[in-house]
Amino acid sequence: MTLKIKPGTSWDDTYARCLSAAPEAFTPDGLLNLVRGEWHAVGTPGEHTTPVDGSRIPGPPRIGIDEAATAVDFAIAQHHTWSRTPLDERKARVSAAVDSLAEHRDLLALLLVWEIGKPWRAACADVDRALDGVRWYLDNIERQLALPDGSHRTPLPGPVSNIASWNYPMSVQVHAELVQLLAGNAVIAKTPSQGGFHCLTLAHALMHRAGLPVTLLSGMGSKIADALIRSPGLGALAFVGGRANGRRAATSLADLNRRHFLEQEGLNTWGVWDYSDWPALAAHLRKGFEYAKQRCTAYPRYVVQRRQFPAFLETYLAVLGNLRFGHPLAVLDADAPLPELDFGPVIHAAKATELARHFDDAITSRAVPLHRGTLADGTFLPDQDVSAYTAPACVLDPPPNWALHHAEPFGPLDSIVLVDTESELLAAMNAGNGSLVASIATDDPAFAARIAPDILAFKVGVNAPRSRGDREEVFGGLGASWKGAFVGGDLLVQAVSYGPEGADEKLYGNFPGYSLYPSR
Repeated sequence: MTLKIKPGTSWDDTYARCLSAAPEAFTPDGLLNLVRGEWHAVGTPGEHTTPVDGSRIPGPPRIGIDEAATAVDFAIAQHHTWSRTPLDERKARVSAAVDSLAEHRDLLALLLVWEIGKPWRAACADVDRALDGVRWYLDNIERQLALPDGSHRTPLPGPVSNIASWNYPMSVQVHAELVQLLAGNAVIAKTPSQGGFHCLTLAHALMHRAGLPVTLLSGMGSKIADALIRSPGLGALAFVGGRANGRRAATSLADLNRRHFLEQEGLNTWGVWDYSDWPALAAHLRKGFEYAKQRCTAYPRYVVQRRQFPAFLETYLAVLGNLRFGHPLAVLDADAPLPELDFGPVIHAAKATELARHFDDAITSRAVPLHRGTLADGTFLPDQDVSAYTAPACVLDPPPNWALHHAEPFGPLDSIVLVDTESELLAAMNAGNGSLVASIATDDPAFAARIAPDILAFKVGVNAPRSRGDREEVFGGLGASWKGAFVGGDLLVQAVSYGPEGADEKLYGNFPGYSLYPSR
């Protein structure tokens, strides 16, 4: 039988549902920007290529610096009103927004499938984590804002400007914005250029209807960044992205003494030393391939004790042989559920080409090719465009001059480094000069406890992965992977509010003059 798109999930069907759900934000020709308190047809409309099948869909309407500056000024005025709104009213409006988002959960998830290639289960999880997380903050915000003397933390002096990556529009960006709003701040959000703008447009339409002071705009970062980062009157910058852009943002903020939290990429590593529970590791390895490792807490580098390599390799290759990838909406029968996939496409065809080039470059530089899958192992529609798909691949002992030796690939391209001593293990696990997470697989708890403090990762797991976490779990990075205040749990509320010391409050985080770490 021939695979086909499940009825009701085509792009045309999906976009028609957006037109019906939020006609104020979507038009038959494309998207609008939420600026100056309303949806406006401003900016230059563009087209976008969905990674799912290479077809063209409406792109973000990009505005210029003047419109961006005007939008920021309006958001600053909104903030002055919202920051004086009683907490009970803020809670009621955020709660109403969460309820509305929940009503449109499946449409939000379907947009994530088409825009950024998430398999259905992962797309639903992104929406659900966002909503569940905000509900936790709704239950805890009174405690989080309370101070020992009976007074309360106060909103920042201006709105929070959000510049986020494309890979988790709901569970990272929308989640953070709703908490920022709950703490008394207006919010500004820039849509990611590579995808997620349809999902964010629908989400912000529902948030705006709930009476929340939100601004959503699209534009080239190089053209509008000054307005979103340096405008007088902003309260904070929340950034998620790569190190190059993060460094530029940090440089722009250097003389402003403004709250900021800049989450940047890091090479997350998994060490293997005197270990024997290979079935347990296999389950973690399999889960690690979710969404083609396109997330900041993925593990693309394994640092393996040389004498353990045969057992590790047998386990690892068995996992690769069982991975399922392909078109996330392809079914054999109209009544069949959407496929259970480990991953779909990467974010765009250029990324797939880049990953293939990195693999070839490693081999040319004398790395050992351990595995290179083929697209024949995937499930696709007849004659569909597969240029954004890539099969899993792995190299052994890549050379130090390899482009990815110190950086994450952001795709299903793994590398393995063999070591013989504890010092070699630590050096290889710290190759990225700081990371968000790391793990060590070992049967020796004393060994894990001894080396964990020397691993340059914010969170270190033992015989299990670490992740961003939800609800009360804090999140940050060590070294070059993070600048500014840490977030997650109570720390997120502290980062977007003022204590008695105001701008001089000493928060947990990485700052030019100090680093302060919570229990993690």
